[in-house]
Amino acid sequence: MSTAVQSRTARRRWWWSGWGLVALGAAATTAYFVPPYLVGGSRVPDIDRETAGYYTSLVIHAVPAGTALITGPLQFVARIRIRYPRVHRALGYVYLISIVGASAAGAYSAAVTKSGFALQVAFFVLIAAWLYTAAKAFTTIRRGDVQLHRIWMVRNYSLTFAAVTLRLYQVPLIALMNSVDWLEYREVYTVSAWLSLLGNVLVTEYFIVQRTLAPLARRRKEAPVGPSTVGVS
Repeated sequence: MSTAVQSRTARRRWWWSGWGLVALGAAATTAYFVPPYLVGGSRVPDIDRETAGYYTSLVIHAVPAGTALITGPLQFVARIRIRYPRVHRALGYVYLISIVGASAAGAYSAAVTKSGFALQVAFFVLIAAWLYTAAKAFTTIRRGDVQLHRIWMVRNYSLTFAAVTLRLYQVPLIALMNSVDWLEYREVYTVSAWLSLLGNVLVTEYFIVQRTLAPLARRRKEAPVGPSTVGVS
């Protein structure tokens, strides 16, 4: 087996391993956190039920957000895109509509939350970036720019996946909260929200640059210069 084939095989294995972890994290987060909202409950301790419409907005947000979490990974499976383009397109519409619905409900809950200004800013920044990247993903594929569409979809799903990393950051912070007196859950949630937002964006942009833009720039640089681009005296 040639080195090039081995390299492609290794990359494919790494890709599927990463995809599996993301899909598993998305499915587990959705299965654990969304169902309680459907029966009037919540996994969040001491959730605010007094502010008008706050809990209802969380319920409305949870369902489409969970739908986006689950359908998102399927959009990156090449086999589905190539063999079943109609399924890929339908899932794409479900994903984008879910983001719009989750953003609308999330905007209201962020506006009325009593968890503090820092958390409100984090969620409004997330919602704005979520909608912007979704719009860019939609407009780029509408004009046939597949490569740019994929980049914007990666950016968008990294923001969707903040729902997962937010909970992961909470694990050590809640352990710290339980061992000290000066840390409250509201502060844990706020710090986790900012870490999930900034962390996901930084990691995503690094991989976009290293795995997509840099190789593309190298290929263009190494491409032979055609006669049409060489001046003739």
